[in-house]
Amino acid sequence: MATVVCDNPLKINSEGIFLQNNPLKFSFPLLLFQVSLITITSNLIDLCLHPLGISTIVSKICGGIIFGPSVLGNGNPIASALFPPKGVMVLETFAVFGLMFFFFQIGVKMDSGLMLRPTRIDMAIAVSITLSSLGLTTVLTILLKTYVPMNESLAKSLPVIAVSQCMSPFTNVVTLLTELKILNADLSRIACTTSMFCDVFSITLMTVGFAALRSPNMLISIFAIVVTVTILGAIVYAFRTTVMWIHKHILKGNPLREVHITTIFTAVLVGCLASEALGQHFLLGPLMLGLAVPEGPPLGAALAARLDSLISGLLYPTYLTVSGLKTDIFKIHLRSMGIILFVIVFASLVKIGTIQLMAQYKNLSSREAFVLGLMLNVKGICELVVYNLWKDSEFLTDEQFALAVMSVMATTVIISPLIKALYIPTIHRFAIKRRTVQQVKPGSELRVLVCIQNQNDIPTIVNLLEASCATKENPIVVIALLLVELVGRAAPMLIAHQPNKALDKNVSNAESHIINALRQYEYYNEGCVTVRSFSAISYLGSIHEDICRVAFDHNAAIVIVPFHKRWAIDGSIESANRPIQNVNIKVLDRAPCSVGILVDRGILNASLSIVNSQSVYHVAVLYIGGPDDMESLVYGARMANHSNVTLTLIRYLLFGSDSARERKLDSDLISEIRHANMGNKGFVYQEDVVRDGERLAACLRKLDKSFDLIIVGREHQDSSMLQGLGIWSECPELGVIGDFLASLDFASATSVLVVQQQRVARGRLISPVVNPDVNDKDIPIQSVQSHGGAATANSTW
Repeated sequence: MATVVCDNPLKINSEGIFLQNNPLKFSFPLLLFQVSLITITSNLIDLCLHPLGISTIVSKICGGIIFGPSVLGNGNPIASALFPPKGVMVLETFAVFGLMFFFFQIGVKMDSGLMLRPTRIDMAIAVSITLSSLGLTTVLTILLKTYVPMNESLAKSLPVIAVSQCMSPFTNVVTLLTELKILNADLSRIACTTSMFCDVFSITLMTVGFAALRSPNMLISIFAIVVTVTILGAIVYAFRTTVMWIHKHILKGNPLREVHITTIFTAVLVGCLASEALGQHFLLGPLMLGLAVPEGPPLGAALAARLDSLISGLLYPTYLTVSGLKTDIFKIHLRSMGIILFVIVFASLVKIGTIQLMAQYKNLSSREAFVLGLMLNVKGICELVVYNLWKDSEFLTDEQFALAVMSVMATTVIISPLIKALYIPTIHRFAIKRRTVQQVKPGSELRVLVCIQNQNDIPTIVNLLEASCATKENPIVVIALLLVELVGRAAPMLIAHQPNKALDKNVSNAESHIINALRQYEYYNEGCVTVRSFSAISYLGSIHEDICRVAFDHNAAIVIVPFHKRWAIDGSIESANRPIQNVNIKVLDRAPCSVGILVDRGILNASLSIVNSQSVYHVAVLYIGGPDDMESLVYGARMANHSNVTLTLIRYLLFGSDSARERKLDSDLISEIRHANMGNKGFVYQEDVVRDGERLAACLRKLDKSFDLIIVGREHQDSSMLQGLGIWSECPELGVIGDFLASLDFASATSVLVVQQQRVARGRLISPVVNPDVNDKDIPIQSVQSHGGAATANSTW
C-alpha cells in the first residue's frame, strides 16, 4: 500500500524561534540541520576508524545507519522528527545533485587517453577479471537458484547482485589508495590503469543494460542504444570543441574567466538532463562530459579546484550517508545473508585467482598478485549508486539493499587493513650495495638524479652539473626528474620524455623549457653527458616515493633535491614551500643513495653559466669530519679537474683537541686529495683552527662573497666547535653548518650544496663509511690528475 505525504510546498524558510516557529518544520533549516548533523557524526566516526586503516566510506555510511531504521530511526520519535519523509526526500535530492558534479569531477581527473589505450597486459588483466567474474558468478547464481531454496525476491535479485561484482571502478580504487597513501606505488599504478579500462566495460554494460531493461522488446532496445549514443556523442563532441577552445585560450596566457566556468557547469546540467530523457542513468552524461575535458593544468586543474572542497568534502559524503539512512539491518535474514555473502566471496576469489594466473606476464610475485586482486576488489560509491538505482527500480527489496550496503562496508573493512599490512611499496627498493659518489669506480659513469621544481632552478643546476667535470673517461648520466604537483588529475603519473623526440603536447611550457635546457647541456657535452628526463606528477605528500623509485631503478649515486626556500632579488626570502621541505626530509630518510640539498641563491649573484664560457666557477668544500664531509669532499674533488672551476678545501680544526690519531682517517683522505692535485693552480687547501662555535661562525661569515658554491656535509662528528650553532636551527634537514649557511644571518649570494652519504641499504640504517680505503679502486679520487696545489693554514682564536 502506497504512503501519501501531504505537505505545504510554501514552507521552506522559517520565520525564527521568536515567532514560535520550529525551524525543523521547514525544508531549508531542516536540510541544513541534517547535513550538519550527519557530517559531524561521520567525521567523529572517521576519527575513531582512521587509525585502523579503514576507508572513510565506512564512516560516512555508518553516519547514516545510526540515524536510519537500523539504530535511532527504529521507532524513535526524535529520529523521526529529525529525518521525516519529506526531509529525507530533500536531503536525497541535495545529495544526488552533488553526486552529479562528483562524477563530472572524476571524469575531469581521469586520463581518457590512458583509459582507451592501456598497455596490452593491463588490458588483458582488465578483460580477464571482468569476463571471468561476470561469467563464473552468473553460472554460480544459476546453480544456487536451482539447488538452494530461497524466496522469490532473492532469486530475482541474485543475478543483478552477481553482475555488480564484476565491476572494478577506477573511482573506488583511486579513493582507497589515496587514503592509504600508496597511490605512487608500482602495484597502485597497475591497479589504476587496469580499473580505468574496466570502467569502459562498466559504462558500456550500463548503457546497454538500461536500454534493455526499460524497453519492451529487443528492436526498441537497439534503437534506444543507437539514439542514445548518437545524441550523447553529439553533445560530447560540441562540448569537447568548446572546452578545447577554452583550453587553448588559457594556454596563450589569457585568464580563465567566470563565463567559461559557468558555460561548462551549465553543460553538465544539460548532459545530465539528456541522459535522463534518453532513459539512461543521469550520471552517464556528466561522466562523459568530464572525460571530454583535458586533465591537468590549466583547465582541468581549475575545474577540480572549484569543485573539490564543496563536492568532495560535503555533497559526495552526503550521498553515502543517505545510503546508510535507507539501510534497515532488521530486515536481513540469515539464509539470504549467507547466499549473498557466498556470491560476493566467490566473485572476489575469482578476480584474485585470475590475477594470479596473469601475474607471470607482469613479473609479479604471488603476494603482489594477491594484493593487486585486493585492490581491484574494492567496493565503494559506484556500487552504492547501482544498488540505489536497483532499489528505486524495485529490483532489490529492502532486505537485499541492506545486504548490498553492508557488503560494501564489510569488503572495505577487510580489504583496507589487509592491503596496508601486506604491501609496503618501499620494501622492493632498498639498495643491496652502497651507492655513493665515493663508490663510483674510475672510468665508470657518475649517475646523478637532479630533482627540478621550477625553471628558475636550471642555471644553478646546469652549473653544478658542468662543474662535476664530465669526460669521455669519466662520463656523467643525468637523470632529470621534474616535480609536478598533482592537480586536476586523479592518478599520479611518471612520464619518460624520449630523447631526440618532440615533447608531448600536454607538456607545459615551463617543463619544455627545462627539458630543452638540459638537452642543450647534453648537446654541448656530447659523448660525455647523457640526459634522461622524467616528469613525476604526484601529490607532494607522496612524491618522495617517485624520487626514490627513479633513483633506485637508475642506480643513481646521488640525488640532488631543491631547498624549499626561494630568494628574491633583494636577498629576502621570496617563498617557503613547506611541502617541499617535508619531501626533502623523507628523501633523506629513505633514499637508496647519497642525497644533496641544493640551496639556490643564483638569482642574487647573477653568475654566468660555465657551459661554453670562460667564466670561473669558485667552489669551496668545508671539512670538519665524518662520513658526510667525506662524501662532499670526494664530490668536490671531482670538480677540481674542470678548467673553469677553482676548488678551495677548508678544513676546520678544534684547538687543543684534535690529536693525530683521532683525525687520521680524515687526514689520510685529505692527503690523498692534495697529492692528486699537486700542480693544479685551481686547487687551494686551507686549515682554520677554532676554539668554539662562535669562532667557527665568524670564520664562516668570512666566506660571504668569495665563492659561487659551498659544499658541506650534513652531519659531523661531535665537537665543541659546533656547540651553540644549532640552537636557533630552522631547517634541521640541512644540519648545523648547512642551516647556518642557508639562513638570513649568513648574508651571502653563495649557493650551498648539503650532502648526506647513503644511509639506507637492504631496508636498514647502515653505518656510514668513515674509513674509505684510499687505495680501493672504487674511490674516484684515484682518477684525478696529479697537479700541484696551494695550501694555507690559519688560526682563529
